[in-house]
Formats: sequence, structure tokens, C-alpha cells
Amino acid sequence: MIQVENVLFYGVLLLYFGAMILYFVFVAAKKEGVGKLAQGVQLLGLVLHTGAIVLRGIASGRLPMTNQYEFATAFAWGLCLVSLIFIRRFRFPLLGAFAAPVIFLIIGYAAMQSKEIHELMPALQSNWLGFHVSTAIIAYGAFGVSFVLGIIFLMRDRMKESGFLDQHIPSREKLDMLSYRSVSLGLLFLTLTILTGAIWAERAWGSYWSWDPKETWSLVTWLVYAIYLHLRIRKGWQGKAAAVFAVAGFVCVIFTYIGVNTLLPGVHSYK
Repeated sequence: MIQVENVLFYGVLLLYFGAMILYFVFVAAKKEGVGKLAQGVQLLGLVLHTGAIVLRGIASGRLPMTNQYEFATAFAWGLCLVSLIFIRRFRFPLLGAFAAPVIFLIIGYAAMQSKEIHELMPALQSNWLGFHVSTAIIAYGAFGVSFVLGIIFLMRDRMKESGFLDQHIPSREKLDMLSYRSVSLGLLFLTLTILTGAIWAERAWGSYWSWDPKETWSLVTWLVYAIYLHLRIRKGWQGKAAAVFAVAGFVCVIFTYIGVNTLLPGVHSYK
């Protein structure tokens, strides 16, 4: 079963790479059919990706979300899912040209990690695992989309005017609103991640909060996005500054996931 999962994983890697190239061709050649094909390839990659994760879970006898490889591939899955929802819901195929490289980089990072299956340490043997990590995956996926939307917003005025871009890139106001919705979704799920993590920590170690590096940086990330929403709702803050904030917030997300695990070992530093 693990061999099948490995085959599916590398198939997914190729499909995401293919989707990225097709999105680039879509932008360069301005061919609507290529854009639809890119979405189809990305969707096929998501389906096979789901299958690979399910097989990993069956083979390990647990939710496959407990080490660097498993969480990275789940992170890429979450970003792929949320980006496709936004692409389909808002008829925004150009979003894929910016999201696909991020998805490919994350799944590429997963490919470099050890794929060995290890028995869970006692602290991780809890039903809270599914709630905690699943909400983190959706939160990170939503923040990834807000990052991509922020990049598009910042680049929009630098792109040459053309009928194609005007047709496929929403107005600045709509881009700003989409980023706001994505951040709101991400913050909701990150809040659930922190709450379920605190409950889990109390049951595992007898304390709701221990200022572990991962906990601390999760709180920092939460505060960054909470400030974004506060300034937007109470001060009407939007536009370029909000886009920069969305991009900076995702940098915190990446550091919380990769940087903390690499540079600041703690109880969350699972390999």
C-alpha cells in the first residue's frame, strides 16, 4: 500500500507541475482552453492527492498528519483545495497561475522529507489530533490564497493593460475583498487550531499553554491576521497596505511551520 501511495504522490507532483506550466501558457498565449485544461489537471491532481493521503492513513493506521512529510503534503492539499474553490467560485483562473507555483513548492518540500512511518508518541495518541491538524491545514490553505491574492493586487498596476488581463483579473476592490474573505476564513480555522491545541495540551501535558515555540509563533501569526481584520473592520483599512499585510502574514505562517521546526526545537518538532 505504501508503494501505491508513493506512486500516487509522485504522480501528484507531476500533475501539479503540469498544472503550473499550463497556467503559465494560459497567461502567455491567452488561450481560454489552456486555462480550463490547467484547472482540470489541478483538479485531477487534487483527486489523486486525496487518494494518496487516504492510503497513507490506512497504511499507518492513523491520521497522516504527524510529521514534516505528512503535514507538508496535507498543507499542499489544503492550498490546492481552497485555491480551486476560489477559482471556480469567482471565475478567476488567473489565480491558478500564482497559486500553482506555491502548491508545487510545498509538495516539492514534502518530497524532500523522510516518508518513513513511525509509531506515534503517547502525547499524539489522541482523538484531538484530527481536529487540531485538520483545522490548521484549512487555515494555512486559506492564508496561502490570501498571500497569492495580495501578490496579484500588488502586481496588478504594473501589468500592461490588455483586454485579456482586464477580463481575467478582478478589479482592485474585488481583489481586496477576496483577500479579506480568505483571511477571515483562515483566522477562523487558526482560532480553532489554537483552541483545540490548548485542550489537547491540557490532556496530554496538564497545561493549556506552555509557550512552546510553535505555540508562540502560532499566536504571533494569529495576532498578525487579527490586527489585519481589526484595522479593516474598525478603520476601513484596505488597498495596498492590506495586501502587504496579507503577504507578511503568510511569511509568519511559513516560519511557524518550517522555521520553528528547524530552528526552534520544542514539543511540536516532530520529524
